[in-house]
Amino acid sequence: MDHDKTGCQAPPEGPILCINNCGFFGSAATMNMCSKCHKDMLLKQEQAKLAASSIGNIMNGSSSSTEKEPVVVAAAAANVDIPVIPVEPKTVSVQPLFGSGPEGSGEAKLKDGPKRCSSCNKRVGLTGFNCRCGDLFCAVHRYSDKHNCPFDYRTAARDAIAKANPVVKAEKLDKI
Repeated sequence: MDHDKTGCQAPPEGPILCINNCGFFGSAATMNMCSKCHKDMLLKQEQAKLAASSIGNIMNGSSSSTEKEPVVVAAAAANVDIPVIPVEPKTVSVQPLFGSGPEGSGEAKLKDGPKRCSSCNKRVGLTGFNCRCGDLFCAVHRYSDKHNCPFDYRTAARDAIAKANPVVKAEKLDKI
């Protein structure tokens, strides 16, 4: 069959190796690179563009860039036109590790210290038991009668039963 008459493209003669010589096969859609090399190239382009825009901002003395400058990166061992996609620079806010106020230091203190029983101060690690009163206890003090739990189990159970079983009353007289 003649491919010129049908308008179809001829199948490739063989697989094309990646132009970066990584040993994998490339495709025309990824500029004759394997998928990993193509992703790496796109990542390097974005990083170069962000670096160029930040250098431009520093040189111009402005804090925000309204112009988008394309960055040209030459592909290794090939003269290929690379499309440049404009990317907005991201601002990253840095928060201090330790807060200056009392609430910031309290949160850091809870995360750093080992977990201990609220009753006997014994280290419990992963085997600690959380009570409904909100405290952590060891295996000996995990029951409410062993640590003088202030949580009212009786009213909590009554509320749960009342919520699960609504009152249904029949009328005393049948209406005609």
